Amino acid sequence: MRPEVVSVGPSASSMEIVGEETVDPPRPSPPSSSSTPPTPTTFILETEPQPQQQHQTSGFFARIRSSVMASLEKRKLGGVKVEYTEIPSSELEHEEQGLETVNGEPASCSKCGQPSSRHGRGGQRKKGLWKSWGLQLRVTVLGVGLLALILLLNLLSAIKDSLIGARHNDYDPFVNWGQPNTGTEDLSWYPTDFLRDVIPLPCHSHNDYWRRVPLFDALYAGCTGVEADVWLFNNDLLVGHDLASLQVNRTFQSLYVNPIVDILEKQNPKTPYYNGTLNGVFDVDPAQTLVLLIDLKTSGHETWPHVLRQLDPLRERGWLSFYEDGEFHSRPVTVVGTGNTPFDLILTPPYPTTTTTTAKYSNSTSPPDRDAFFDAPLDKLLPDSPYNSSNSYYASVSFFRSIGITQWWKGGEPTAGQLAKIRGHLAAAKERGLVSRYWELPAWPIHVRNKIWEVLVGEGMGMLNVDDLKGATSEDWRRIRTWRRILRLF
Repeated sequence: MRPEVVSVGPSASSMEIVGEETVDPPRPSPPSSSSTPPTPTTFILETEPQPQQQHQTSGFFARIRSSVMASLEKRKLGGVKVEYTEIPSSELEHEEQGLETVNGEPASCSKCGQPSSRHGRGGQRKKGLWKSWGLQLRVTVLGVGLLALILLLNLLSAIKDSLIGARHNDYDPFVNWGQPNTGTEDLSWYPTDFLRDVIPLPCHSHNDYWRRVPLFDALYAGCTGVEADVWLFNNDLLVGHDLASLQVNRTFQSLYVNPIVDILEKQNPKTPYYNGTLNGVFDVDPAQTLVLLIDLKTSGHETWPHVLRQLDPLRERGWLSFYEDGEFHSRPVTVVGTGNTPFDLILTPPYPTTTTTTAKYSNSTSPPDRDAFFDAPLDKLLPDSPYNSSNSYYASVSFFRSIGITQWWKGGEPTAGQLAKIRGHLAAAKERGLVSRYWELPAWPIHVRNKIWEVLVGEGMGMLNVDDLKGATSEDWRRIRTWRRILRLF
């Protein structure tokens, strides 16, 4: 006999009972040797998969479900076998709409008019799929938005670099430095007029000898201070950061004294139209002095006299700043001693006295009190300290040792106590007529370094000690923090 299907209406927990009969099965007769053993009736209960948390079915279909389940429980004693299978929710959905079916499938949907094959595979599955697609859409939109923001920031940065840093990016007068037949083999070549549009800035080129082109890179960036570490070997002054970096051709004269003389000779030509001698290295501001900081690495009392003797080419031309008769006289170059420089030799300079030398400074027959100055300790400018503008020019100290580590987790902003100490140092230097300078400033993270720069300049720092020339002289220090503020919005 072909099995017939009896439908027991659709619901959220709808089911169909498929069997050979829809009435109670006959009671089993006593066993007989001639009769065939009865085959157990099989009822297949097909249900839709239920989620872990399913609302309780109510109403008409709930009563049907309870009735059928109770009937099945009674038949277990009669050999009834119950199996559960799943019914796709699309069939239940069409049955709820009263659609005509062909072999269990609806001919069309009353809502959309399309064949049932176009429909999803079930309410719960369809809803979960929609949630998945919604999440993917939101993630995609967020990713595209962040990518667009990054591209926009890079575009703005490129525009800024092209406008502000055009001189540094597009023109490099040192591209052939040191090449044969360029006139730079002796390290004293001067590219004509390369400083004509450079604005002098109060920045100090720390460890200047590390530059690709010592002295010239700093001047081209606008720095008004350069630093040379000198070592005395075989009666000559070598320049380098440590013993391993010293070379016989990298001397104090070849890297600094001779090039400065060449620059100043070109800045003070002898022509029918000009016969002066006091133009400095910068065309924009000829009165601006260049600070030559000399850091002695070997014994001060042995090395300092050699330094003063090698400065004679500048001294003889009257290009060294000097102190005389209670007054400081600024000239194109100001020499400052630091490191192992002895303060007592600053007070009583041991340089030779000649008529030519003294005539360049004044009308007196005696030399000036001094034409080289001391780098005073910035954190020790007490009321009774001997350091003032008559014997010192810089007042310097390690930022790390005297101020400490700033709050890098807060963008590098100094604490109230640190800021008060900074202001005290700067005020003490200004009161004595000295140029304040911190060395060993934070170099990384960049936004912390930039914040410290901004604070020091805003508080009136006399000379900003820098290693990154381009970052200090041609970039906006506030840029990174501005981008961080923008990114915080997302």
